[in-house]
Amino acid sequence: MKIVGISSSPRGRKSRTLSLVKGVLDGAREKGAFTELINIGLLSIGFCDACEGCGKSGKCHIPDDFPGVLDQIREADGIVLGSPVYIDNISAQMKAFIDRMADAIHYQVLAGKYGCAVATTWESGGDEVCRYLNHVVNYLGAVSVGSLSVILGDRPNLPPESLQDARLLGATLYESIATSFHDPAQEDWISENREFFGEIVKSNRKYRPDEYNLWVNQGWLR
Repeated sequence: MKIVGISSSPRGRKSRTLSLVKGVLDGAREKGAFTELINIGLLSIGFCDACEGCGKSGKCHIPDDFPGVLDQIREADGIVLGSPVYIDNISAQMKAFIDRMADAIHYQVLAGKYGCAVATTWESGGDEVCRYLNHVVNYLGAVSVGSLSVILGDRPNLPPESLQDARLLGATLYESIATSFHDPAQEDWISENREFFGEIVKSNRKYRPDEYNLWVNQGWLR
């Protein structure tokens, strides 16, 4: 089992969001998962320019670090998305990353997999950021197993109880993958949303026949 954690803080090793994502991964690793921590805040990930080329080729023309991160996500059984709260929203680094995943969302690259979300904040916006990140998890075709928002004020480090909560979330993610956890409400939403994405898959079928056939074999296209 492989679980990938994505932190989007630009603060490097000082990042409390990075520590929170790491805590989730620690909890999953203690259960037996192989984990990978990626700090996209220190990578080169450019802005989507809406060229729509990825829809036809499955690849982005922008030469940066995004494809390597996407490959790691494709290989994962679960993902952890983490962002600091910047003016009651996700960081610019996380938004750029999510926008570049439009094709991954359209083609449901995490279908049947699992994820969760974490956020750190001075005071406000943490729950809203976690809800949005878990919404992205669903958009990718995965089921969310929970979230954790931590209010920190000006404390330089995460309190021990928050790290323990993070490890518990990681353990929950591991167990959800191991037991093929089901959430009918999320799964119904994912299925309904997939019908919309199916029209995109069908419109690109002559450019991407392998992906089209995969959707047909999965029973996602009628």
